[in-house]
Formats: sequence, structure tokens, C-alpha cells
Amino acid sequence: MLTAAETEKAIAALNKIMEVELAGVVRYTHYSLMVFGYNRIPIVSWLKGNASEGLTHAQQAGEMLTMLGGHPSLRIGGLLETHQHDIGDILRETLAHEQSGLATYYELLDIVRDKSIVLEEYARDMIQQEELHLDEVNKMLRKPGDIAPFRA
Repeated sequence: MLTAAETEKAIAALNKIMEVELAGVVRYTHYSLMVFGYNRIPIVSWLKGNASEGLTHAQQAGEMLTMLGGHPSLRIGGLLETHQHDIGDILRETLAHEQSGLATYYELLDIVRDKSIVLEEYARDMIQQEELHLDEVNKMLRKPGDIAPFRA
């Protein structure tokens, strides 16, 4: 069971998650509009899917937050226009964004571990999804034939 102080920390963490996920919606939508070249269609489709998934994740965080009696933030996480629109640049920025999102879910897990099964399972499920996203982006950043993980 969460104490009042832990509940406030969980609410703050969930608001941060919402903000990061909503930033992802904006980021992935922007990227999808800036892709050109022969591989445009599958990459745009993948980016639009990430934007939709980010919105779903933000909504899920908001539901958990209001379950705790919190008030959802209207803020959006950090957005930086780098004006770098090469696919490699987009993927490296995506990798950094996904790592940021993963860190927010780990923060929530640290707060709720062994205190709330619902929030702990939610955090673990989201961590699994984010780690799989990171792996997908990492594989996309590798040169054809490279087996070793991409290192920034």
C-alpha cells in the first residue's frame, strides 16, 4: 500500500510519463512528415504507429494517475527541433527519446515496487514495451550485416 508521500511521488512520475509520451506523439508526427526517399512509405508508417502508440501510453498513464487522485498535466515533455532529417539522425533522436521514456517508467517502478501490484505491473509492462522499442531502433541503426548492437 502506498503512503500519502509515495502516492504523490507516483502521481508526479505518471505526469512525467504522460509528458514524455505526448512529446513522442509530436516528435513522431513531425518525423513522419519529414521523411523522403525510396523507403519513405514503410518508415512513415512506422513513425505514425509510434505516434499512435505514444498517445495510447499517455492515456494509460493518465488513467493510472487519476486512479490515484492526481490531476493530469497539460504539459508536453521537451521538444528540440534539430533540423536534422536524415533517417539516421531521426533514428538516433528516436533512440534518445525512447531511453528517456524508459527511464521514467523505471522511476515509477522504484516508487511503487512491492506497494501496488496494479502500478508495479503497469510499470513492468511498459518497461518491457519500451525495451523492445529500443531494441527495434537499435537494429534499424545497424549497418546491413552488423550483428553487434549500435553504440551512439
